[in-house]
Amino acid sequence: MTRRRLLIGGGVVAIAAIAVAIFLVWWLVIRDDAPPPVSLEGAVSSRQDEGTPETTATPSPAAATATTAPATATATATATSEAAAEPAGVDGTWTLAEGEESFVGYRVEEELATIGYKEAVGRSPTIEATITIEGGRLTGVTVTADLRDLKSDDPRRDGAIRNQALESNAFPMATFELTEPLAVPEGLAAGDPIAVEAEGTLTLHGVTREVTIPLEAEQRAGGLLVVVGSLPIVFADYDIDQPRSPILVSIEDNGIMELQLFLVRGP
Repeated sequence: MTRRRLLIGGGVVAIAAIAVAIFLVWWLVIRDDAPPPVSLEGAVSSRQDEGTPETTATPSPAAATATTAPATATATATATSEAAAEPAGVDGTWTLAEGEESFVGYRVEEELATIGYKEAVGRSPTIEATITIEGGRLTGVTVTADLRDLKSDDPRRDGAIRNQALESNAFPMATFELTEPLAVPEGLAAGDPIAVEAEGTLTLHGVTREVTIPLEAEQRAGGLLVVVGSLPIVFADYDIDQPRSPILVSIEDNGIMELQLFLVRGP
């Protein structure tokens, strides 16, 4: 009986050890908690709930009779004023909206000792962006990011790339500027998602190259303009050397630059 209990107990311990081993393999090797690639759908869903229409208490019949006329007149005047103040279409100069999750970042595959392959993702919220639309044409785009503020899931990586690879301490700013105006699809003014390819120059690591960035955009309720884009980057094109670290086994010679912008139109 004792032997049988020992065998059963040993089996339970073995099963538990196997379960722990499987969990560790999943946690350290298989699990990928990197944020997903930027997308228009993801950007919109990342926003906080835009809220529901406000509700007010129902007044008594007497109060309703006394206040209906002046309230209606006030509401009509307010609606007319707001409509007149709201510019038509999407023409204008758009800048970053406060309180929204705008960023510029990178995405690259790396292999780490004891962990294996992992997708490293870093993002900087310290950016400036201006988009100008005139006569239904995109005439200006400037996006500048401070790469010293790139944050990933590992502060050791963040510290390393300040002096290696991107060398953001020496080359802190990355900038994209539009060089060729392009037509904006009419659907943007109606709130439909659109896709365009923006030709311009990208300055990274002190090197400027001509690039074409695919962009997606959508105008949300309240006039908020959401723009996302991603661009493959070959590190050698920007004189970026691969970083060195005892834990880093290998890293791809290319990556993805991503941007996510929430913009509002100026007066």
